[in-house]
Amino acid sequence: MSLLDFARGTALQWSLYIFVVGIIWRILGAALVMRRKDMSRARISGAERIKDGAITVMTRSLPPQTFEERVRFSHITGYIWHIGYFLVVLFFVPHILFFQSFLGFDWPGLPNPMILVIGAITLATLVMLLVRRMTHPVLKLISTADDYISWLITALPLITGYMVVARVGLPYETLLGLHVMSFNLVLIWFPFGKLMHVFFIFPSRYNVGAIFARRGVRI
Repeated sequence: MSLLDFARGTALQWSLYIFVVGIIWRILGAALVMRRKDMSRARISGAERIKDGAITVMTRSLPPQTFEERVRFSHITGYIWHIGYFLVVLFFVPHILFFQSFLGFDWPGLPNPMILVIGAITLATLVMLLVRRMTHPVLKLISTADDYISWLITALPLITGYMVVARVGLPYETLLGLHVMSFNLVLIWFPFGKLMHVFFIFPSRYNVGAIFARRGVRI
């Protein structure tokens, strides 16, 4: 069995199992925490809390103007790499064909040259964020192993993807196998590291807004 056969066969299958079970486990854990009874007196109706929670999801997607000058770099680069990563993963035609092989359906892709440019911008942005994390006095102090591991696991599919396109160093099938393995690694790590914020970011913002609204505080 070649590395490519293993990567897109047994390894992918088990990675998907771990991904699905891990996501369910984390979401159930968060749901159980949220079930704790709030002992404060409700100052507004349930409908108002829902509205305030939804508003908080939107308003917290942009930093307050008071802090914009200090966080502008992180704010802009964060959007760049998240959107770029999303486009590369889901709209690169070879990726679409890969997903179609087990999903059973496909969708329109973007031109390959455009994806290569987007991927380069995304990877360059990730490198800038890593350098900033390693040199900024506050970020350096509060960073944990999870931050660096999550960065590496996120960047590896982009790095190996460009190696496949350029056919650098190793036979094409081996490079493709490494690329698929890097994707499997993302699936395995996803539920257990900070990548899980993809599932939690909007529910957590909604929950914060709803809880403060219940107590009569608008944020």
